[in-house]
Amino acid sequence: MDRTTGVWYDPTIRLTGKLSSELYPEKLRRVRFKDLETGKTYTFLTNDFSLPGLTIAKLYKSRWQVEIFFKWIKQHLRIKAFYGRSANAVKTQIWIAISVYVLVAIVRKRLGIERDLYTLLQILSVCLFEKMPLNQALSGANYTLTIDQNPNQLQLFNL
Repeated sequence: MDRTTGVWYDPTIRLTGKLSSELYPEKLRRVRFKDLETGKTYTFLTNDFSLPGLTIAKLYKSRWQVEIFFKWIKQHLRIKAFYGRSANAVKTQIWIAISVYVLVAIVRKRLGIERDLYTLLQILSVCLFEKMPLNQALSGANYTLTIDQNPNQLQLFNL
C-alpha cells in the first residue's frame, strides 16, 4: 500500500454485528484515507471492489463537496424549501437565488458597502417595497421621502 497517495489501508471486511450482518451479509471494503492537506483521516465503506482505493476516497470527497454546497445554498441563498419537485423547478429556483446573491454582491462592491451579503439581503427583504434610493437603504443613511405636490400619478385614496 503506497501511503503517499493518502490511502492507508483497504481491507475486505464483513459486518459482524447481529442485526447488521443479517441486513447486509455481503463483503465490503473499508478504505482508510488520510487527507494530506488537512491531516484528517476518513474511513469509507463501499461495496465497489472494481475501483482503486484512491478513486473511492476522491468520489466520497467530491460527494461531500456537493453536501457542503447545498448547506451553503440553504444558509446564504435563503432557500428554505423547494417550490417544485421536478429537476427544472429546483434548478430554476437555485438559479434565481444565485442570481439575486450575485446581483447584491455586485451592488455591494459598486457602492463600497462594508456590510456582509447576508445583512444586505436582510435589509432588502425588509425594505423591498419602500420608496428610497438603493444606496441609502443599504448604507443605513437617514432618508426622508419627499412627496411631490403635483404628481403625475393619481392618488388611490384621494377622497
